[in-house]
Amino acid sequence: MAVGRAIEGVGGLFRDRPRPTPDVIMFVLTAGLLALGTVMVYSATHVRLGAETGDPTAAMRRQMLFAGLSLAAFIAGSMINYRRYRRIVFLIYGVTVAVLVAVLFFPPIQGASRWIPLWSFQFQPSEFAKVALVVVLAGFLAVRPSERLDWKRLGYALALTAVPGYLIFRQPDLGTMLVIGVIAIGILFVAGTGVKQMAVLLAAGVGGVTAVLRLDILRTYQVERLTGFFDQTADLQGANWNLYQSQIAIGSGQLFGRGLFQGTQTRLNFIPSQTSDFIFTAVGEQMGFVGGAAVIIVYAVLIWRILMVAAVTSDRFGALIAVGMASMLAFHVFVNIGMTIGLVPVTGLPLPFVSAGGSAMIAMAGGLGIVNSIWRTRTPARPGGPAP
Repeated sequence: MAVGRAIEGVGGLFRDRPRPTPDVIMFVLTAGLLALGTVMVYSATHVRLGAETGDPTAAMRRQMLFAGLSLAAFIAGSMINYRRYRRIVFLIYGVTVAVLVAVLFFPPIQGASRWIPLWSFQFQPSEFAKVALVVVLAGFLAVRPSERLDWKRLGYALALTAVPGYLIFRQPDLGTMLVIGVIAIGILFVAGTGVKQMAVLLAAGVGGVTAVLRLDILRTYQVERLTGFFDQTADLQGANWNLYQSQIAIGSGQLFGRGLFQGTQTRLNFIPSQTSDFIFTAVGEQMGFVGGAAVIIVYAVLIWRILMVAAVTSDRFGALIAVGMASMLAFHVFVNIGMTIGLVPVTGLPLPFVSAGGSAMIAMAGGLGIVNSIWRTRTPARPGGPAP
C-alpha cells in the first residue's frame, strides 16, 4: 500500500548504520517516563499516606519496584530474538485466552473481575493480552507476502481479535476492549486491508457501538461516564466529579505550573484515581502547560522511534509488531490525556509508564523490548553499499 511504501522510504534514511545496536533513545525515553511516574505518584500520595499510615513513601516505593521490573522486562524482551515468537503464536494465543477465561472466576474487586491475586500483588491478564495479541496478529498476517489482504484472512484475523475482546468486555473493561480493537485496526491497515474492507470494518464498528448502547449492555457507571461526557456541566458532585476536579487541577497549573509538590489538588487528594487514570493532572498542575507539552513530546518521539523500527526492518512480522505497539501506545496516550481535559469519555486507561499499576507498566515495557529486539536484529546495510 502507499502508506507502507512511504514508511519504507522514510526508513531508508536510517539504514546507514553498519551494525545493529540497541535503540538507546527508546530505552532512555522509557526510563525517563518511569522516573516521572515515580515522582508523580509520590507527589499525589505522600501527604495522605503520611497522615494515614505514617509512611509517605509507601506508594513511591511500590512504583519504584514496578519501574525496576519494567526495565528488566524491556531488557529481557530486547535480548530474545523476536522471530522465535512467530513459531509459537498460537500457543501464545491459547494461553492468553485461557488466562482471560480464568480471571472471570476470581472474586471481583470493586465490581470487576480483572485481577488474579499473586501474594501481595494483583496480576491483570488483560494488560499482557494486548501485547500478546499484537504478536499473534502479526504472526498470522505476516504469512502472506502480498500487499492485499483477502476477505478470508481478514475474517480469521477479526475472529482472533473478537475472542479476547469479548472476554475483556465481560470483566468488564471497556477501555482495554477498545485498545484491542485499535491494535487490530492498526495492524490490519498496514497488513494490506483495502478501502472497501476498511469501510466494512468502520460500518461494523459503528453498528456494534450502536447495538451496545441500545441493548442496555453497559454497566451503570459506564453509562454515567458517557452521559457525563456529552454534558460535562451536569452532576459535578457525581458522575462528572473526576473530570471537574481534573480540569481545575490542570487549569491551575497555567504556563509553568505551581511547582513540584505544591499543587493543592494533587497534594490534598481532590481527584479520585489520581495515581492511575488521572495521573496527568499531577503533571499539569505541578509542571504546567510547558511540562505537560514536554511529556506529550516525549511520547511522540517514542512512537516515532517505534514506527521507524517498522520502517527499517525487512521482516513483515517485525514490521507488523512495531505498528501494533505504536497503535497501542498512541491510543493509550491520547485517551488518557484526552479524558483528563474532557476530549474523550473517561475509560480508565492508564498513562503508559507514568500511571501506577504494575501489570500495565511491565507488559508495555516488555512489548517495547520486543520492538527493540526487532531493531537490534534488523539486517544491517552493507558498508559502502545500498541496504539489502
